Amino acid sequence: MSAAASSSSIELEVRKNLRYNLAVNMLDGGFFGFSIGFASFVTIIPLFVSHLTHSAVLIGLIPAIHSVGWMFPQLFTAGWVSRMRRYKPFVVTMTAQERLPFLGLAAVAWFMPLLGTRATLILTFLLLIWQGLGAGFTANPWTSMIAKIIPHEYHGTFFGAQAAAANLFSSVGAVLAGLVLERLASPFDFSLCFLIAGFLMIVSWIALALTREPEDCAKVIHEKPRPFWAGARSLLIRDVNFRWFVLSRMLFTYAMMAFAFYIVYAVQRFAMSEAAAGIITGVYMASMIVASPVMGWLGDHWSHRRVMLIGALAAVVSALLAWWAPTLAWFYPAFILAGVAIVGAWTIGITMTVQFGEETERPLYIGLSNTLVAPVAILAPIFGGWLADLMGYPAAFIASAVGGLVTAGVLAFFVKDIKRHL
Repeated sequence: MSAAASSSSIELEVRKNLRYNLAVNMLDGGFFGFSIGFASFVTIIPLFVSHLTHSAVLIGLIPAIHSVGWMFPQLFTAGWVSRMRRYKPFVVTMTAQERLPFLGLAAVAWFMPLLGTRATLILTFLLLIWQGLGAGFTANPWTSMIAKIIPHEYHGTFFGAQAAAANLFSSVGAVLAGLVLERLASPFDFSLCFLIAGFLMIVSWIALALTREPEDCAKVIHEKPRPFWAGARSLLIRDVNFRWFVLSRMLFTYAMMAFAFYIVYAVQRFAMSEAAAGIITGVYMASMIVASPVMGWLGDHWSHRRVMLIGALAAVVSALLAWWAPTLAWFYPAFILAGVAIVGAWTIGITMTVQFGEETERPLYIGLSNTLVAPVAILAPIFGGWLADLMGYPAAFIASAVGGLVTAGVLAFFVKDIKRHL
């Protein structure tokens, strides 16, 4: 069979299984988000660790470990992934490594009275590192698989809809986790939350494992692969548009760095109550639930670059509102725009990434797009915190607005729309 005929055969199979694959992968995303609601890296796990240590540095490392674990390994797996005719077997194996640690956390929390504080803390962070790296080794082949089984004209719609489902179910999970934490004694309340998270992760894994992915028999796999770094360097030199895109993603992290300080500033400046904090968090989550499918669909039918640009401008206005806000009420639109900005940076950013290159080069594009951004994603919040400690939170808000303006400028004048043939 010729390469053209094989490509046509794969295209027909992809179209034939499209509704089925959309359904099982939406279930995967929904149950994954539901699970994270019970074991959030921003709320539940930091709260558990706060029972073990008062170190703000260790508590602050929890979301950082997850983010870095997810982003950093992706470039280093690109060589393996680019040589796969089917991504699913590797995805199913590696994603188990990002799901099993939640069951480990449940066991550690349950046995905490026997283990003691120090051992529990060490085991918790070892499990978090395992989870983060498992996510990172899964991310590139998973993204490549989704780009393969979902036609490119639906990429934005799918990523947006899946993110919306994950955020919606995550919100429900967070509410239920709060009830568990309120009604059970510690540490058994955390153990139950992590156990439920682990069970929901298994359900999510089953849905993902049902994905139908055709084998690409015509894919040319060289017997001796090109040296890894040479291929990455060559791609960056050759694709000027991709270089500007990666720079825009780096800058976007600075545009969003102040979002984490909004709640703290609102409490200090306006004495915001816990009830108001809960409502404003709900508004923030709702904005992402609504924005994800809308912005994804808009990107598919208009321009992902322009939608990402809208996200950068939303970050600018959000930060300026937080800086200027004369009353607490102004933080509601600030959080809504922050949600829009995050969707623009991550959901649309991922969608744009998979639009670059052909099938064989896509894993390298995905790896470069995430691994190169990882160090900046760590440094941006550290810089924002340093600026807030030195000059106050409003200074961090202004710096974020400047970062958003520069990001918007790069997207408007240097990044070009990616043309795909239908």
